[in-house]
Amino acid sequence: MGWAKEELSRIDLGDQRLNARSIKLLQQFAAKPATSIPGACGGWAETIAAYRFFAQEEIDWRDILQPHIDCSFTRMRAQPVVLCLQDTTELDFNGRQTQGLGPLSYEAQRGMYVHPTYAVTPERLPLGVLDAWMWAREAKDEQGERPGILESLRWIEGYERIAERATELPETRLVYVADREADILALMQRADALGNPADWLIRAKHNRKLTGETDKLWDKVAKTDTLGELSFYLPPRAGRQGRKIVQQMRTLRISFPAENGGTFEATAILAKEIDPPAGEKPLEWRLLTNRAANTLSEAAEYVDWYRCRWEIEMFFNILKNGCQVEALQLSAISRIELALALFMIIAWRIGYLMRLGRECPELDCEVVFDREEWQAAWLVARKPLPPDPPKLNEAIRLIASFGGFLGRKGDGEPGAKSLWQGLQRVMDFAMGIRAVRET
Repeated sequence: MGWAKEELSRIDLGDQRLNARSIKLLQQFAAKPATSIPGACGGWAETIAAYRFFAQEEIDWRDILQPHIDCSFTRMRAQPVVLCLQDTTELDFNGRQTQGLGPLSYEAQRGMYVHPTYAVTPERLPLGVLDAWMWAREAKDEQGERPGILESLRWIEGYERIAERATELPETRLVYVADREADILALMQRADALGNPADWLIRAKHNRKLTGETDKLWDKVAKTDTLGELSFYLPPRAGRQGRKIVQQMRTLRISFPAENGGTFEATAILAKEIDPPAGEKPLEWRLLTNRAANTLSEAAEYVDWYRCRWEIEMFFNILKNGCQVEALQLSAISRIELALALFMIIAWRIGYLMRLGRECPELDCEVVFDREEWQAAWLVARKPLPPDPPKLNEAIRLIASFGGFLGRKGDGEPGAKSLWQGLQRVMDFAMGIRAVRET
């Protein structure tokens, strides 16, 4: 797995043995992302070494993730536009004896929260994790208040860190994209105070009052003339069938109070579905951005960027269901954080392979797979080895077939689940090929 060595090539944990162990653990967990730590390590000595690594109190999870962040920024330099997606997910460790856990959505639940910044292209190709917060909430006090840092500050800090990086990537346009939790006036005020070094695109939660207006914000936007219509296909998800969407687009330039007096301008975009199927609620998005949207094409581009926010939900899905991180059996939250740093890299890698196979199907598969890995797929399938490395999409589809992908005419391209399940089987055979070649 040359990719793991490359992704952690700059790691510095203060000891070469720890550096080597982190790379080996990344390789082992990536080969079997859904198994337990003992199952991934494959032996008692390796399992003990893994637990000993996670018990290193002098290692910070940020030190493990930083080399991947550096690689992510290298990938970003080649892109004209990068969407920096932010969101929060909770990890449920209820019933564990892990030290340091806190309450979740319900006070009796025990677990922790993860809030990453995930970089993708407008074509939805994942570029990597740029930043993360991991924490456990404190229990409510006698007054029902929760002490500790206000969690909304993480959205503002997230923008500030992206803004700092924007100055290092002058040829790349960074766009902060977030859902309704980020509809915080203080965040938009902070971006304005910094001069908007990174653009921002936020789904609105609040219908704010406008100074000197009788109508509230979104009521006023709804009364403006339409710019035109936007059409796209909404894929099926749990509890919802896929369908073609036609939305009418409306925009309005508005003013908000600035951080230190005065005002700053933003654009409100209303995208509302017309003629939805009987019984279906019209799909409506209310978006706020610092950018102007005077034309249909500009407004449609921002809606397309917001739709890319689904990629961070896919990232969370892979992290929880593909990597099974909520099944981690570690004695302290600090140890879970070290493991999560590795698993976030693996979750990115799986999403990257899935999207790259769709966006760049003609690539030589050895751009992302070692020779033993793609050859293992052909051997498992009992197919003759081709004289030259196959195309990436061909390799991806074959690997995903071991995870349940049927490849029928109407099946489309493989999803993340079939890919991570197929990778586990292929990596077992790849390890066998390496072992034979090394003897």
